[in-house]
This record gives sequence, structure tokens and C-alpha cells, in this order.
Amino acid sequence: MKRTAKAHWNGNLKEGKGEISSQSTILNQTPYSFKTRFESGIGTNPEELIAAAHAGCFTMSVSAVLEQAGFLANDLNTEATIEVDLANLKITGIHLDLTASLINGVSAETFKEIAEGAKANCIVSKVLNAPITLTVSYQ
Repeated sequence: MKRTAKAHWNGNLKEGKGEISSQSTILNQTPYSFKTRFESGIGTNPEELIAAAHAGCFTMSVSAVLEQAGFLANDLNTEATIEVDLANLKITGIHLDLTASLINGVSAETFKEIAEGAKANCIVSKVLNAPITLTVSYQ
């Protein structure tokens, strides 16, 4: 399986503008710029897309591990936060904050172990070269 995305850029770094498109077209000429990356503005940026990819991959991985253990996931919600060191142009860490509804038959301790395993084994976690931390809220 292969997945693709395309980026187009026109202009210099600070005043230029670009678009990002994905194979599925869910991103279709989605704008990005210096402002959307380093300030604020309407559009996306590479770091936000990495955070979204990690949140999605990790949450699906938690669901898969629960299913393998014979459980059905209720609501799983993950927020991924990427820390960027702008001075060194480096992602210095990623924090996953998982909130889950009580799953029949799964203790808080077991759920935390499942989440830690999913963090270590989700495809996006494996490709990232930054420390990944996790907080789990199990209600």
C-alpha cells in the first residue's frame, strides 16, 4: 500500500503561499503559509498534520488492541500536541492525551497498559524521531 500527498509553494518564505492536497482529496488545495505555520491564520501546517496523523493512528491502535483482547472500545478521544523548538527547527516532543469512556471488563490499569502498547506500536509513533509521552483518563 502507498499513500501520497502533494504540496505546492509559490513565493518567498514569509510572503509566499502554498496548498497541500492528499490522495483521498480530503485535503484539496488546503492553504498553508508562513502565517499558518508560525503565527496564526486560516490554513494548515506540517506540524498540525503530523499531530492529526499521530492522534488518528494512535486512537485506532488502541481500538485494535482492545479488540484483540476481546473488548469493544466505547468513546476514545486523543489530543496530540507537538512541541517545536523554532530556534533549532526541531520537533522536541509529542504528547498524546487519551480520554476514554469506561469499557466493560477493562480495569484502569489494564487500559493504561493497552494505551502504552498502542503508543509504542502505532505506525506513526514508529516513524517519529521524538520523545512521545502519554496521559490516560479513563472514566
